[in-house]
Amino acid sequence: MVNGSSPRVRFCPSPTGNPHVGLVRTALFNWAFARHNEGSLVFRIEDTDAARDSEESYQQLLDSMRWLGFDWNEGPEIGGPHAPYRQSQRMDIYRDVAEKLKAGGYAYDCYCTAEELDARRDAARAAGKPSGYDGNCRQLTAAQVEAYEAEGRSHIVRFRMPDVPQTFTDLVRGELTFQPENVPDYGIVRANGAPLYTLVNPVDDALMEITHVLRGEDLLSSTPRQLALYAALTELGIAKATPVFGHLPYVMGEGNKKLSKRDPEASLNLYRERGFLPEGLLNYLSLLGWSIAEDRDIFSIEEMVAAFDIADVNANPARFDLKKAEHINAEHIRRLDVKDFTEACGPWLRAPYANWAPEAFDADKFAEIAPHAQTRVTVLSDITANVDFLFLDEPVQDDASWAKAMKEGSDALLATARAGLAGAEWNAEALKSAVLAAGEAHGLKLGKAQAPVRVAVTGRTVGLPLFESMEILGREKTLARVDAALAKLTA
Repeated sequence: MVNGSSPRVRFCPSPTGNPHVGLVRTALFNWAFARHNEGSLVFRIEDTDAARDSEESYQQLLDSMRWLGFDWNEGPEIGGPHAPYRQSQRMDIYRDVAEKLKAGGYAYDCYCTAEELDARRDAARAAGKPSGYDGNCRQLTAAQVEAYEAEGRSHIVRFRMPDVPQTFTDLVRGELTFQPENVPDYGIVRANGAPLYTLVNPVDDALMEITHVLRGEDLLSSTPRQLALYAALTELGIAKATPVFGHLPYVMGEGNKKLSKRDPEASLNLYRERGFLPEGLLNYLSLLGWSIAEDRDIFSIEEMVAAFDIADVNANPARFDLKKAEHINAEHIRRLDVKDFTEACGPWLRAPYANWAPEAFDADKFAEIAPHAQTRVTVLSDITANVDFLFLDEPVQDDASWAKAMKEGSDALLATARAGLAGAEWNAEALKSAVLAAGEAHGLKLGKAQAPVRVAVTGRTVGLPLFESMEILGREKTLARVDAALAKLTA
């Protein structure tokens, strides 16, 4: 509850391309705010740009919200009292509001051409003045309108900004004031009659009774325009109240530039394909502007919801750090129950990720190796390369690993180790002792002695605990792989 009432927030993405991690951060903060304050999250689709919007992207948005674990109180698939929740289905509403704004004197038709606007902007800049719209069509006479119409000019609809400063208290940034010369009249309807974001977004917020608007800092400059529009909508009886605003900090990428959709690390699909856990990714994204405590980075989503306060969001830009995101995800993987970890790995144990035949997969062997793998993988897709040696007839031979491990004398070491392994009890401790003894016989410590054995058995210099892996692989396959490595070394 906020001030004794249930808040209403909204998440309103456009269905254009793959979801962006900055968009997910915005959704997360809105969702956490709603859940912490026992409020409602309205999920709304801003799909008025027919040239860029697509049904495929719309479905991706829904799928992404479900994967992330976000639920919503109103919106696609569940409906609600303010339906429809796709702007493309609300055009009649926007046309009606635009006409009411014009009739009430809050908006007007503007016949200025693009060339005229550019010329006047250039002149204003040259004179050192603000270059926004100069109000040329604010007070057109009937004769002027008739003349423009006779010329065949089209017109847009502009909202008439009041000639007074716009002041509001931002939940993140405190009190802000915008002077009228910096907030000129702006378009709300295109020349073809299509409503613009500047109209549809505040109108939907008004009609859906949104109480708090939590959105990115890039939209801060539009807030004074929207405040004036809310005042007009309230006077017309369309809006009940003006929402409170909070502008979330920029997410910065490489080179201290704002993370954009074009940056590879910005795509939500990248993290899903690599095998991030939703909990791990959301934990990291929550740290982009907020923290649960100064000395704590790892927490559950439930803990975040319990602690989340918009007043704790930092206004400074947050830098996206992929390494830290991976570290946090790895910690969430460690926290899983082994059974849940095993189930979560499922997609990466099948094609197209797995490079072994489906019939070669042995669920019992994987269940044995899973506890060892869980402590080492960073993302779930790491599991494939860590366990493929169990399910392939021959291990994947990594040339770099072979060159690094198979030094002069490796054949003699492997021969000694092979003899010890052949006679050993088949458990991790006995196998370790056999390789340790082989190393001592050749003047090598365990680390140096086990490297050729590891590459012979698994194909790589790094991986899961070697002796536990050999135990699970089995005596016959392990010895066969050592024999194959010896044959290659002595060929």
